[in-house]
Amino acid sequence: MADHPAIQIPVIEMVLPMPGFPDHRRWALVQLDGASDLCSLGSLDEPGLRFLVVPPTPFFPDYAPEVGDDVVAALGIESAADVLVLVVLNAGQGLHDTTANLAAPLLVNPSALRAGQILLDEPGLPVAAPLLGA
Repeated sequence: MADHPAIQIPVIEMVLPMPGFPDHRRWALVQLDGASDLCSLGSLDEPGLRFLVVPPTPFFPDYAPEVGDDVVAALGIESAADVLVLVVLNAGQGLHDTTANLAAPLLVNPSALRAGQILLDEPGLPVAAPLLGA
């Protein structure tokens, strides 16, 4: 999966909805500051509903989720370069107690403006992996 230096996507359609939010299809993905890859994923269908997301590579360099052909087709992915992988964060008081959901990454196709949160069928992937080593 490719690294994308500037994460700034106007409005994306969640073609594979986030679990628990099946009716929320339109989201805005905005980079929070130029110094980091931290982004806000905010629902356009319900103001105030937002998640913090970040590319996993700086924290989990070996993380490489594999998805099925159905996901590839739904997101309009033609190559690995079309995909921005993000993980949803559960913010703590600071980085030392913030966790990332590795079991359900968010895949975004920036050129097609399509996304989906994918529940991976890989045993052992935590839903609350510490961002910083334990």
